[in-house]
Amino acid sequence: MVKPERFKEQVVEWAGNIGVEPKEIHIREMTRKWASCSTKGRLTFSKALLEEPKKKRDSVIVHELLHLRYPNHSKMFHMMLKSYLR
Repeated sequence: MVKPERFKEQVVEWAGNIGVEPKEIHIREMTRKWASCSTKGRLTFSKALLEEPKKKRDSVIVHELLHLRYPNHSKMFHMMLKSYLR
């Protein structure tokens, strides 16, 4: 299990690589999904994600950070997601 502080550091590191700036990063209990991104730049991640392998955490982090640039699941969103996670 990764510690919440380290997880947030990983989010900030990915944000720098992608070139986006989340306004807030939160970790809380979520029952239906791994994460969410608000239109105001607030990222919320499921506490359960901290127990997942790094590859899974990275895929969720990148997915949500890309929503800061691409608000939907467009072709460009998916192309960028694939390029960052190769």
